[in-house]
Amino acid sequence: MKRLRVLLATPPYHCGMLEAAGSWLPLGLVYLAGAVRAAGHEVRIYDAMSRYHGWEEIGRTLEDFRPDVVALGGITATVTDCVDFCALAKEFDPRVVTVLGNVHPTFMWRELLEADRAVDFVVRGEGEAAFADLVACLAAGGDPARVAGIALRREGRAEATPERPFAADLDTLAPAWDLVDWPLYTYHPRPGSRLAIVSSSRGCIGGCRFCSQRLFWQGRWRARSPEGFVAELEHLRRTYGVDVAMISDEYPTRDRARWERILRLLAERDLGVELLMETRADDILRDADLMDLYRAAGVSHVYVGVEAVDQERLDLYGKDIKVEGGRRAIEILNAADIVSETSFVVGTPDETPASLERTLELAKYYDPDMAFFLPLTPWPYTPLHDLYRDRIEDRDWRHYNLVEPVIRPETMDRAELRRRMLAATGAFFAHKFARLHRMTPAKRAFMTTVLRLLVERSYLSGEMAATLLPFRKLLGAFKEAER
Repeated sequence: MKRLRVLLATPPYHCGMLEAAGSWLPLGLVYLAGAVRAAGHEVRIYDAMSRYHGWEEIGRTLEDFRPDVVALGGITATVTDCVDFCALAKEFDPRVVTVLGNVHPTFMWRELLEADRAVDFVVRGEGEAAFADLVACLAAGGDPARVAGIALRREGRAEATPERPFAADLDTLAPAWDLVDWPLYTYHPRPGSRLAIVSSSRGCIGGCRFCSQRLFWQGRWRARSPEGFVAELEHLRRTYGVDVAMISDEYPTRDRARWERILRLLAERDLGVELLMETRADDILRDADLMDLYRAAGVSHVYVGVEAVDQERLDLYGKDIKVEGGRRAIEILNAADIVSETSFVVGTPDETPASLERTLELAKYYDPDMAFFLPLTPWPYTPLHDLYRDRIEDRDWRHYNLVEPVIRPETMDRAELRRRMLAATGAFFAHKFARLHRMTPAKRAFMTTVLRLLVERSYLSGEMAATLLPFRKLLGAFKEAER
């Protein structure tokens, strides 16, 4: 079998949201790299996004490595740049095979394959086995139509092969951590940190109508063993110096007994790894008696998806929670001195300036440490896309990034909605920073760093700089006092 050169890459996409908090390694590509390398092929991970490389640098990388296969994972906002990356790869070598995977290609494979000849194959769903089999098939000169779990073009028409079952045991997957360029990845609120993205489970059973995860994972949830997951964190700490890890799971806490076992193992081993995570508000309520254990295990920052402050809108979004539950979950996290973060989804057709103002005031009442007001974004494969199809004004996938509104409310245009969303976020943080003196020293230090990042590095920078400038002197005073 021929040994192929495989380039796993990210596109050069940026919207100013996640970049403010850190540089995030592409975990999916690390897993794919492990699967393909195990089959005997040469693999390189090229994170053009985290490197802030443009097309010129990408071209030099293609020319230097001369891959036989180029593969990228694309969410809706990045998929256009993924296609452009494939087109550039074919300019350098028309024989190169291009592959797309991840959420958007999984559901929109027909559109991708029929709209642009730059994409040769789509891996649908969980990718490790399907992609490794596809590369093996290409290396052997076989028929890719025999590979389960992909889509391809045959005689000018897009076709999907039979679905591939999910991996039976997630502990058998072997991410290629040694191929990660570790100095690239850091968590900006902790200067000098080394950041990993890790996975302890896959899937979600939630029914959120604006989310892709239940669809992608087919309503299933699978978990790694607590021992295997904790051993991986220990390996990352000892071998690569990782001291901050974000758990990428959609729902890490679903099984309380398993989750408590993970926390206890982490507390016992005292790895010195700070954990960032998200979970359901209901599970924080359930785990109210475990908050000391959360802290002992290294959990420092928890995002809970409150999404709305009235029950009618929560029901519309398909959030199986009660309004009071979200507020109480944030209260529990704050009492444990864990950074609490949430978001509020706004911009439905009936949104008004008054309803946005009401959401802002209730967000202040909920009192999370961090809150963001995000536009309702109807991914093209979700129920909300069908519901609001006639209200969607923007079909540029690059704007489906939780920053740019694509739905027009009845009472204002999208530009006004965007201005008001940014103003609401600025006003929320102004409210928080006026109350820094009420926070613990640890949270106060964290939030002062967050202010600088929001003002200087995020998509909110213009609005935040104007809104929060008066608090810079206050922050300076706090820093001086702490010396």
